[in-house]
This record gives sequence, C-alpha cells and structure tokens, in this order.
Amino acid sequence: MMAPPASELGVTLRVLVEDPASSAAQVVTDAPVGAAGDEAAIRALIAPEHAAPASVLTFEHEHVPNALLGDLLDHGTPVHPGPHALVFAQDKIAMRTRLTELGLPCPRWAPVPTDPQAARTVIAEFLAAEPTGEAVAKTSRGGYDGKGVRVITSPDDVTDWIEAAATGAPPLLVEQKVPFTRELAALVARRPSGEVRTWPVVESIQRDGVCSEVIAPAPGLSAALDAQVRELAVAVVDGLDVTGVLAVELFEAPGADGEPVVFVNELAMRPHNSGHWTIDGAVTSQFEQHLRAVLDLPLGATDAVAPWTVMANVLGSTLGELSDALPTVLERFPDAKVNLYGKGIRPGRKLGHVNVSGTDLETVRARALAAAALLRGE
Repeated sequence: MMAPPASELGVTLRVLVEDPASSAAQVVTDAPVGAAGDEAAIRALIAPEHAAPASVLTFEHEHVPNALLGDLLDHGTPVHPGPHALVFAQDKIAMRTRLTELGLPCPRWAPVPTDPQAARTVIAEFLAAEPTGEAVAKTSRGGYDGKGVRVITSPDDVTDWIEAAATGAPPLLVEQKVPFTRELAALVARRPSGEVRTWPVVESIQRDGVCSEVIAPAPGLSAALDAQVRELAVAVVDGLDVTGVLAVELFEAPGADGEPVVFVNELAMRPHNSGHWTIDGAVTSQFEQHLRAVLDLPLGATDAVAPWTVMANVLGSTLGELSDALPTVLERFPDAKVNLYGKGIRPGRKLGHVNVSGTDLETVRARALAAAALLRGE
C-alpha cells in the first residue's frame, strides 16, 4: 500500500519479503527474500551489491532485531522509527512504564515476576483489588490481533504462560479490564525535524480480537474529546521520540462525572489497520505520510475529504479467488474503493478492505459492510 504514493513521489522502494509471493513482492520489483530477523538479509537490503544504498530503513511490523537496528544507525543508515523508540512497540512492559512516567492515562497495571510462585502471588493480589475479580493478562512481546491476551479470574488461567516465562519466554504483565464503551484510534505522524500531524480520531470495531471496521470520524465524539485524544497522541509520539506514523489505540470509558475518559491500550509504530480509511478518506494517506515522515519531507494535510468514511475489513472468504466477486461488487457499489492484498485465503485472515465515503453515516456504513460481505462470499 506504500507503493502507489512512493511512485507518485518518485521514491524507489526496496522491500525484504519472507516469501516471493507475498503482497509486497507482487507490487515492488526490488524484493529480495529473507526473514525480518536475518541480519545478513537486512544488511544486504540497505547496501546491496548492485544498487544504491538505502536512504532510510523503515518497517511494517515490530519484530525486527533492535540491536541490529542500533548498529545500522550507528554506522550511518537512518532508521525510522529509531530502535530506542521501537522498543516501546515491541515490549508492552517498557511501553506501560514509559507512558506512566509521561503521566498519560493507562489502565492500572503491574509487571509479573518470572519466578512462578511470585508470579502467582502478584496476579492473585492484582485480581483481589479488582471489583469485578477479572483482569487482562498479556505477554510482553509478540502478541497481536488478540494473540497473547487473556481475560483471567485466577493465576491458573495463565499457568502455561507463567511456566514459559520462567524458562525464558517473554515476561507477563497484568492489567485492569477496562469497562470500555468503545475503542478509539488516533493516528499521528512525526518527522525527524519535529513536525507533527494528526488525523481525525476514529472508532475501531473489533470482532474476535481483530479489527473488523473503522468509522472516521468516531461518531458522537465531542470536539473537546477529539482534541484531547489528538493531544494525547502527540504527547506519545513526542515522549517516545517516534518518527513515522504511529497508531495509538484507546479505550473510551465512562468517567466518574459521567463524561467519557480514555485509556491507552496499545501502540503500533507503523501505518496501521485503523488508518486504512485515509487511503481514500483523507487528503494525505497514512502511507504517503509515512514516506514523507521517514524521509523528513514536509507532512501532508490530514483533513477528511468527506463527512464520513467507513473501512470494512475482508476477514476470510469462502471464494476461490476474491477477484471472482469484483464484477458484482463494483457494479453494485460504484462508490466503493476495494483494496485486495493478494494473500492466500484462510479463515479469519485479513485479505483486503473496502472504503466508502459519503454524507450519511448509516448509508456509508451499510454499503461498506455489504461490499466486504460479497468479497467474503456471502
């Protein structure tokens, strides 16, 4: 999804792919194969034998060796976001610790010791302090799309994780189960020279731990809360010294005075599913903005181009090929912008998304969801 704006800006991409049939390899011609943790492959990516050295190194997920990124940075390759910032997206304990130091709103939380008996004691004491007797346990590294997250009522619910942490797996943390009314996401971009831009705050709707749809802007969000959340996102991107695009995922919950309050849930230090609506619904998409940011170019306007944009994810399909549905989808929904990722079909996998923009939210949402349903074979 970064390839079209790169082409428009005259920026050449070289991408390390894990498989020659991967989505990125289908659209970027310079796509050597290698794992994200393969030091030799990454070094060859930035300084290949027969091509110009890379101007900047960036990434589409957080599972990249931090020590290697630090070494590349020390030897002259710009890395954005930098490894000192990326650690906060890689390690939830580091993230919670830093956000707490910055005074930003987080759920009540505690790190869990790796000693099994101490771990069980900390979790039990945390649960005892929760009025509902429930909490959320998380693995500090490696979780995404609902993986590495469990709602628990007893240390017994994470016995396997406790035992794994005692033998070298990432340690755990335990958090308050926030009684949220909905999930919000704030997208922000920052360039190395310090310029920052935010997009309208959106509502993110999850199903089975995976983002199913995004409504931009978040319906019913007051101007004051929109401004507060944007300011929070800027505080995060500045406080963690992030460069590039950052997604701040939040819980909205009722406050003591009846007014809504927000808590930071997760961070994604890259273009994010909650920002795919910007491809068609904003003046500057998150993908173009990420390129501008990591190359330290002036950032683009982030205004919405329509009163409403809804993104509906295509999660799995019963079709042999998603393109089989295109004639029907495009005929019935000429206002829909379809983005298919070229991935193999399997249940629940993010295979693409549909964006629809317009003036009436109910109509826009219904059309986006119906178009996505056709692509799922429904």
